[in-house]
Amino acid sequence: MTNDYGPYLAARRLGLKEYSNYISKGRNGYLPFLDGVLKNIEIVSEVDLGISDIPLRKVKGTYSYLRSISFARNYMPLMEPESEFALKWMNVYNIQNNEGLRDSIKVYEYLNWFYIIEGNKRVSVLKYLDVYSFPASITRLIPKYDENNPDIRIYYEFMDFHKKTGINEIWMSREKSFNELWELIKDYKPESSYVEEKDRFKYFSMSVYNMFRKAFYKLGGDKLPITTGDAFLDFIKIYGINEHFTEEELEQRIWSLLAELKYYSGSETVDVLQGPTFKQENSLVGRIAQRIRTDVIKVGFVHASDVKRSSWTYSHELGRMHLSHALKKNVETVSRFDVPQSIEAAEILQELVNEGCKVIFTTAPSLINATLKAAMDNQDCNFLNCSCMHSFKHVNTYFGRIHEPRFLSGMVAGAMTRTDKLGYIAPLPTVDILSGLNAFTIGARMVNPRVKVYVKWAHHWKLSEVNQELTRELFEEGADIVSHQNTLANRRFSREYGVYTIKYDKETNEIVPDVYLAVPVWNWGIFYEKYIQSILSGSTKLGIDNAVSGSVKNYWWGMDSGLLDFFYATNHLPPQTCKLISFVKDSIISQSYRVFSGPIYDNNQNLIVPEGEELNREEILSMDWLADGIIGELPNMEDYKSAQDLSTGKIV
Repeated sequence: MTNDYGPYLAARRLGLKEYSNYISKGRNGYLPFLDGVLKNIEIVSEVDLGISDIPLRKVKGTYSYLRSISFARNYMPLMEPESEFALKWMNVYNIQNNEGLRDSIKVYEYLNWFYIIEGNKRVSVLKYLDVYSFPASITRLIPKYDENNPDIRIYYEFMDFHKKTGINEIWMSREKSFNELWELIKDYKPESSYVEEKDRFKYFSMSVYNMFRKAFYKLGGDKLPITTGDAFLDFIKIYGINEHFTEEELEQRIWSLLAELKYYSGSETVDVLQGPTFKQENSLVGRIAQRIRTDVIKVGFVHASDVKRSSWTYSHELGRMHLSHALKKNVETVSRFDVPQSIEAAEILQELVNEGCKVIFTTAPSLINATLKAAMDNQDCNFLNCSCMHSFKHVNTYFGRIHEPRFLSGMVAGAMTRTDKLGYIAPLPTVDILSGLNAFTIGARMVNPRVKVYVKWAHHWKLSEVNQELTRELFEEGADIVSHQNTLANRRFSREYGVYTIKYDKETNEIVPDVYLAVPVWNWGIFYEKYIQSILSGSTKLGIDNAVSGSVKNYWWGMDSGLLDFFYATNHLPPQTCKLISFVKDSIISQSYRVFSGPIYDNNQNLIVPEGEELNREEILSMDWLADGIIGELPNMEDYKSAQDLSTGKIV
């Protein structure tokens, strides 16, 4: 053996190391082969995709077993240096180094992995030389569609994406992600005038995706149990497609995103704060400093609607007014209304930062992407988003246990109905709406086991557009009491709110509210005051290095904190019913009674919560069932998933 075989010896050492590593773990160390992979898999068709460059990192194995035993799993050679195989390998190596390999290889593609039919030694040499891609004649093997196999379902989505774009380098681990990526890039036009229309997605793959992938791997993203495509999709949802980032700017943004992505590895914990437990400064110096502190903190509030059209926005605006009054010496507040419910809202958030805001509250879950983008770009400012389904290091979330007063609303409705039929108008099957519906039903049936709750879904947030139609449907089904939205709008009663009886109005030919019985109420000012007070007292810090030392915090307060309250019409309820409601309300506030305590059955008579147990937060926020007594169907929640939803940060 001469020194001319040096590259082969080096490659073989890499192969033997890989082989030994797998064998030590009791696994097969040879290269995977397609015949074994396809065992018991029904292939319904083969499609000739022609010749195209394939990324060599996606070459999974070879076609047959006899070829597989010549290579380790990293495609490095295992055969003895004196073998004919070694000689041929070196010949291929020399051709590649001297003039470059020209002939395309031949491959099967299955589930977006490539298996070599012809060209195994070429692939081995190219992988050893760390060549990125190489031309291949591709035959796609299409498995039979299997509704019960998520990998097959995702692969069918990939095939549609590949047909539109020709991109085969990106892989997603979650369904509908390829559709989301297509929606984001379908109108992509390279800024370079030299790129032809037919090559725009090829250019996108090379200049946008691969730049991201390179930086992502450099910063350790490959160690996370997600695909690079998953991370890339979140990245462009937050930052858009930007060809102007310098390498340093790109790495800074990916580094911030990595802090969020780490929750996938299970190493990050979420600090769920279920009440106002802000620690106070107890030292003498700290107390004196707190008393004489004259800092003025500028606080921004950002809303997706305005106070005239949205009772939700109005309740938060009342909270801002409470904060301004309670801490008027230390707080300056500013509001922005009707901001875009998309990533474009980040520009407005940046304006507030530039104006000096050190704390910014965004009051709609739909603003989470923009909030996260602004937070990662401005880590000296505290951002909070009013939602309950995300957990982030750069953005704290806050919400309320709305199911508690909803449970009490159900008790009132169950006690007052004369038909034993209650109506419930719901916008969308979001977690807070669903937990509120179930709690309402459980409360109603606790006082009246005969009650049935008829749920009507609006399928959007604009309830005013369908109120009359849904109310009439409930009336015709025999419901005499309806549960509707939580709060009051524009400083006066809206037409439909809380829990009320309904009647037929002969003059208008409409079904209208008659007697208002009860309503859950949000007191956002309680949260805003206590949070800002915690900053003034020093227990909550401004401007921490979130990407390194920030903690994942969720504020999820209940009636015991004062964030939520429950009002009911004592003049319309019997005295004994009022006593019962008051007793249960006090029990919830003292936390001696939990709404979702077993036994609880769903409306298909399945036991959800056994006796003696209760649902925890994650179980409450991941409900996918309707409680016993509910008449209606649960809409498919996937139908309401926005293309802007992040895959990162979900706590369930």
